[in-house]
Amino acid sequence: SMNYDLQKLKEKVDAGADYVVTQMFFDNQKYFEFVNQAREMGITVPIIPGIKPMATKGHLSMLPKTFKIDLPEVLIHEIDKAKDNAAVRQIGIEWSIAQCKELLDFGVPVLHFYSMGKSDNIKKVAGELF
Repeated sequence: SMNYDLQKLKEKVDAGADYVVTQMFFDNQKYFEFVNQAREMGITVPIIPGIKPMATKGHLSMLPKTFKIDLPEVLIHEIDKAKDNAAVRQIGIEWSIAQCKELLDFGVPVLHFYSMGKSDNIKKVAGELF
């Protein structure tokens, strides 16, 4: 549960962690809520968002299973409609760019990208942001 996770996180920070990197997420609202709850518990270190551009149709089933995350319906729908993985990569890039722009506006200290192999898509995302 979220409260158990936050309690564990607080213990790590109290033990000397300088910053926190979240697991990957695709819905910024979840990140904003997590940060607010962490701050309410007195966790003051930077909380760095973990970003993963979707790259294959396989990610739709693999990522939620592996990382216990929810994917936004609208993203699932876009990827389902994509004709091939090249189209999925493009959707992933555009989604990540929009996500990152909103996160930077929110004032995140830095962005962390999970590449899991090929990183050309992450270069494209970063190129649009910086």
